Amino acid sequence: MAEPAKKMAQQTEDRLENLAETVRKKFDKVTEGTYRDRIIAGRFAEDGERGGEPGRAEPERKQD
Repeated sequence: MAEPAKKMAQQTEDRLENLAETVRKKFDKVTEGTYRDRIIAGRFAEDGERGGEPGRAEPERKQD
């Protein structure tokens, strides 16, 4: 890749990282951090599924 293209790609990446951080900060400010904190803590996960993907618990099997 040519040097000017590398420089432009790096600048674009830096801008996107700054934008993502700004969006995170504004979201946390609007929600006062509670929604994101709950997700990180796993409070929206089903029982026995902390740390996994919420809503993807295995269905209970019937005992015969």
